[in-house]
Parts: sequence; structure tokens; C-alpha cells
Amino acid sequence: MSASSRGQSRSTAPRSKSSPAPSASATPAGAGHVRPSDKLNPKTIDPGLKETRHPYTFVSQEGFKELLMVPSAADKALPILPKVAAALKGALVHADGGVFERGLNGLVQLSAVVGPALNTHLKNLLTSLSKRLMDRKYKDGVTSALQKLEQYGGKESLGIIKSKIPTYCSIYS
Repeated sequence: MSASSRGQSRSTAPRSKSSPAPSASATPAGAGHVRPSDKLNPKTIDPGLKETRHPYTFVSQEGFKELLMVPSAADKALPILPKVAAALKGALVHADGGVFERGLNGLVQLSAVVGPALNTHLKNLLTSLSKRLMDRKYKDGVTSALQKLEQYGGKESLGIIKSKIPTYCSIYS
């Protein structure tokens, strides 16, 4: 009897959640209709970046990248930039190294899309980067990310980066 009750609980929740996802991803990208990724939703971004289990880590990373690749992503991201920056901050301060790396990649991707608009949030995001810069494992990745942030953020981002990470050398010097 307990086996049948376990089987019933398994069949109700997971299957109903997983059935719409394959049909949505199976549709061709150029079909001309509105895809769910056309709407940037900060409620799905925040917990998604901090996932640590296998299928969800991939989905969160690829989903974040796809959200930033939709047409006019910058226009859609600018109104919710404070919420996205807060979600990135949560990923960057996470103890898990994989979560940090995904957050770092997301930060660079977001900077490429919104450009100098991210500069107002950069100071809050750089504190966690300065801590990880001291770790040999992340030094090259963080340095590369800082260079991209400077490139996409313009000259004013250099002053912000230098205020939090005084040892940073500009890509323009």
C-alpha cells in the first residue's frame, strides 16, 4: 500500500511540470511566435543562477544566455537591471565554485548587452570579485571578466573597478 501511495505522488507533480517544457523547446526558433524567453522574468533568474544540481545548472546557464540574446534584450533588461544585479550578486557570493563561475559568466553576458548601464551596480558586484581574485583557481577568470566589464562599461567603469580592486590594470594602458 505504501508503494502505491509513493507511485501516486510521483506521477502527479513531476510529470505535470515536465510535460510542457519539451513541447516548448521542440518548437523551431524562427517560427515567428512569441517564445517564453522573449519576456525577461527576474523571478526565474534569481533562484536559477544559484542552482547546484546537474540538470538545473545547465538550464539556468543556458536560459540566462538565451534571455540576453532575444531581440531588444537591452530594452527589456534595463527596467529590471537592479533585480538582475541582485541575483548576480547572490551567485557571486555563493560558496559553491560552480555557482560563482556561472554568475561571473552571467555578469559578463549582461554587461555585453546593457553596456554602461551596469556601471551603477558595478560597485556592489565587485566586492565579491575582489575576494575571488585572491584565489588562484579563479584569478584568470575574474581578470578576464574585469577586462570585459571595462570594455563594455566604458571609461567610467575603470574608475569603479579601480576603487574596489586597486591592483587592476586597464586594458587601454
